[in-house]
Amino acid sequence: MTKSGIRLVLTTAAAIAVSAVVLALNFGTENAEPDGRIPVNLNETLTNELSDTSDLAGLDRKIKAYMAQWNIKGASLAIMRNDSLLYAKGYGWADKEKNTEMEPKHIMRVASVSKLITATGIMILQERGMLSLKDTVFGPGGILNNEEFTEAIKDRNYYKITVEDLLRHKGGFTGRAGDPMFSTRTIMLQNRLTKAPDHDELVKIILRRRLGFVPGTSQYYSNFGYLLLSMIIEKVSGESYEEFMQKNVLHPAGCRDMHIARNYYKEKYAGEVRYYLQANDEQVPEYNNSGRMVERCYGGNDITSLSGAGAWVTSVPELARFVASIDGKPNVPDIISPESVMAMTEWFDENTYSLGWNDTKPNGEWTRTGTLSGTSALIKTYPNGECWIMVMNTSTWKGPGQTRFTAGLFKTLRDSYSDKLPSRDFFYSTSRNEQRP
Repeated sequence: MTKSGIRLVLTTAAAIAVSAVVLALNFGTENAEPDGRIPVNLNETLTNELSDTSDLAGLDRKIKAYMAQWNIKGASLAIMRNDSLLYAKGYGWADKEKNTEMEPKHIMRVASVSKLITATGIMILQERGMLSLKDTVFGPGGILNNEEFTEAIKDRNYYKITVEDLLRHKGGFTGRAGDPMFSTRTIMLQNRLTKAPDHDELVKIILRRRLGFVPGTSQYYSNFGYLLLSMIIEKVSGESYEEFMQKNVLHPAGCRDMHIARNYYKEKYAGEVRYYLQANDEQVPEYNNSGRMVERCYGGNDITSLSGAGAWVTSVPELARFVASIDGKPNVPDIISPESVMAMTEWFDENTYSLGWNDTKPNGEWTRTGTLSGTSALIKTYPNGECWIMVMNTSTWKGPGQTRFTAGLFKTLRDSYSDKLPSRDFFYSTSRNEQRP
């Protein structure tokens, strides 16, 4: 072969290699926005180095000090402004035992942040005319009208529960007999079960109990209610909850690496972190009454069975992309209608949960929290268009109260560094996307 022929082969091979990399990192030009922006695969493109800048060195120090104060092994932070991803960086350890540092690509359990994802799935089904928030859940005319469910009901107030009641934690379920999603061992013993109940069996057991209040007349935070919403999605769509949500909610939002969590470290996904507990946390009996003693975050509870109440794992940049897809701002196309955005964020009063969100104040300050053993997550949007998201792979003795301190950290950081954030958008790959470090 001549020298010119060799050069042609090498040039062609290099071009093919570059094209392969581009295709791996981008979702493809067929998914380009009308203005030519091409969404990128966030978990493939983002690294800590992309967010390193001397202007934000103080921000890094404050985050590291916060982690040291609470003995947090690893954390991931994303910052958006008006749906542009300005900052994405990991801190500390994704897996200290394996010497793996936290990066934006690492995925983590986000606990009750999952409820925001589930609520979005419900809104999409309503937009498609497949259900209504006013539909009843149980009884002959309800969505979950399975004969075995109807036969289990003794309290006819169950027939009054609507989809919206579940979304707003007004279904009548209380913690009087414990949270069903975290009482598997007790439920097994009380019902003489030799294995952990599946969702259908658990629902039948709960339906035999009386409700704590008439649906719609009060509220009590209910993980079980969001399990029922997950089952409603399955019943109406004819697909598994995870499959429907990935195909109809997450992938359209540009989120490609979000999954239902598994229970044990040995089962973790590629790119998933290790979870850590507060110092001196003792081992607990395994959730399925096996007799084994386990780490609380790895078998103390059946995380997988939380489903849409608290089982999603995601990277923080992909979680930011999801939020950008349901917030009504124009830079990232929403996957739900403006009417659905308004319904999810409508504010009534301090004592009424929003749809999927914990709270959505009229000024644009919206909050979603999540806590499990080994996990703490917080999403905060602000009136100036910023959204700060942090997820940590460590739980503290404060439990759900830790998110209050993280919110305080956000305030401190925003006061000092909001005006120092660079102008760029990590969500897209385009020649017009300015990337100033």
